[in-house]
Amino acid sequence: VPSPIHAGGLRYHGAAPLASQLLADNLIEAQAFHQKECFASALQFARHEGIIPAPETSHVVHAAIQEALRCKAAGEKKTIAFNLSGHGHFDMSAYQAYLSGNLEDYEFSDADLKANLANLPGAG
Repeated sequence: VPSPIHAGGLRYHGAAPLASQLLADNLIEAQAFHQKECFASALQFARHEGIIPAPETSHVVHAAIQEALRCKAAGEKKTIAFNLSGHGHFDMSAYQAYLSGNLEDYEFSDADLKANLANLPGAG
């Protein structure tokens, strides 16, 4: 069972076949971020663009901002496109929890992975 993070749509333990193939073909790269840094980026985006991203979408907003900062530091000019897949109007409680300091970052350790895999038939 995943940790009680506020990006509920990301708690699905699978990936779309297309995304998996793009990753396997090295056309995209996987990135992982803690939820508090994603909420910080989502608020920055909301202040500048007037759109409150859904908590799930805040992860891609954070990735796009990080890539833009990397390009700026390297003097690289690049077009960065991302999919703003949802707004946060239905999960304002997650933003309230973040702004109140009540969100935690979770780290899924190798020990956690091994313990969970041991409970799957044929996987441990």
